[in-house]
Amino acid sequence: MITVTMADALANIPVVEIDPEGTFKYILLRVKVKGGDAHKDIVRGTKSAEYHNHIFEKVNPAMEALGMECKCLGGGKIEHNSQEKKLRVFGESTAFGKADHSVSVEKLKSAFSDYEITWSDDKK
Repeated sequence: MITVTMADALANIPVVEIDPEGTFKYILLRVKVKGGDAHKDIVRGTKSAEYHNHIFEKVNPAMEALGMECKCLGGGKIEHNSQEKKLRVFGESTAFGKADHSVSVEKLKSAFSDYEITWSDDKK
């Protein structure tokens, strides 16, 4: 039997999960081992979310099932152009406030290292 530690479980959570194309809402989350100090920040974004809290409502139970707890650090929008290999991070979430887009960009760079990734505080 293989025992997976909580630190391993945390390490196995993908840093970025976003739609492959289009403009969509995203949130920056801090995932933490329940009752522990170990944590990591992750980016989640999808066109299927009409509101930012819809993303959180989907991610939160999945993380709780892994023994984690998560907190939304803010949100915005991502424009993903896979043909031109470009990502643009902008805007804010009415419910959660603006994410620190510079942090989100660092996370995106880890998953899309060959992309041009920019961000701004513009609303559109």
